[in-house]
Amino acid sequence: MYKLIHEDKHTKARLGKLVTAHGAINTPEFMPVATQATIKALSVRDLKDCKTQIILSNAYHLYLRPGLEIIKEAGGLHKFMSWPGPILVDSGGFQVFSLSSLMKITDDGVEFKSHIDGSRHKFTPEGVINIHKALGSDIMMPLDECAHYPCEKDKAELAMRRTIEWALRSKRCQAPKNVPGTFLNRQLLFCIVQGSSYLDLRKQCAKQLIDIGFDGYAIGGVSVGEPKDLIWEIAGFTAGFLPHDKPRYLMGVGEIPDILHAVNCGVDMFDCVIPTRNGRNSVAFTRNGPMVLRDSRHTHGHIPIDPECGCFTCRTHTRAYLRHLYKTEEILGLALISLHNVYFYAKIMTEIRQAIKLDKFNQYKKQLEKTYK
Repeated sequence: MYKLIHEDKHTKARLGKLVTAHGAINTPEFMPVATQATIKALSVRDLKDCKTQIILSNAYHLYLRPGLEIIKEAGGLHKFMSWPGPILVDSGGFQVFSLSSLMKITDDGVEFKSHIDGSRHKFTPEGVINIHKALGSDIMMPLDECAHYPCEKDKAELAMRRTIEWALRSKRCQAPKNVPGTFLNRQLLFCIVQGSSYLDLRKQCAKQLIDIGFDGYAIGGVSVGEPKDLIWEIAGFTAGFLPHDKPRYLMGVGEIPDILHAVNCGVDMFDCVIPTRNGRNSVAFTRNGPMVLRDSRHTHGHIPIDPECGCFTCRTHTRAYLRHLYKTEEILGLALISLHNVYFYAKIMTEIRQAIKLDKFNQYKKQLEKTYK
């Protein structure tokens, strides 16, 4: 469960600890994305070297491939991928709506065709929780309906109401916590606040979900095409209504300015593909901003990405070598830059936690915003 340890005296930034069945997570924290049971191009050893506390995976993708039976045979997702730490598993609702050929959505659930082979499937709130049980998710995200942006208010309200009802049904399917001796009663269930860009719907959704009661509260339906200032407004507004004694998770948001702003508003958890996706495109994050290693100016760069960085990539390889790997399409280059970025994000989150502890988050935020605007 979650323990609030300290609040910055000058902002709403919070220092906390979330205890799961596979270990504790110091918050605020960023979760690298292991959509298909892997952080692209990185090994579990790499993640340990980066001091990664928790990763995120996706029920939709794992349900389709390799399938639940194979993962259950392995003893659950942790053993399947040999990752000993906590895993938050998204329901895949967003992927159902964005990747698959959506056949039908009703109050009961969603019928869809696989984006892989066109096979037909149905997700219900209860079915998704059962997927989580099969996977052994430490943190379960329930099925929700994410409205597109822009979205008419009546459609946003319908999606919000479905999300609340599906969250209630998901909780009813969650294993009771008062039955000792099994992993299932140690799984945490978060809920997802929806409402599109309509703040009154966000407030209504948050309050109704709080009345039901969950282990954590996520802000969903953001970073789906809306302008940056609207993302910040929604995140800050919604966080203000969420319980003080529960973790708050901003879904799918991972640009450094966004993280800084959300932490400032009291958000605790983040996830995004940005560190690894950018790494695979030769972009490394540094104290001086993003560095595009494919640029010709790095051809003779016989120095690390960051001489002061402690990651394996910076201890071992040069910008010139990384550029060479990228230009020759060698897989190692993608892995090395991705590793650096995951390490960099973990380091930034450690520094954020330290700044909050010292009541200096605002100063830290302003300093980092000089290079990440």
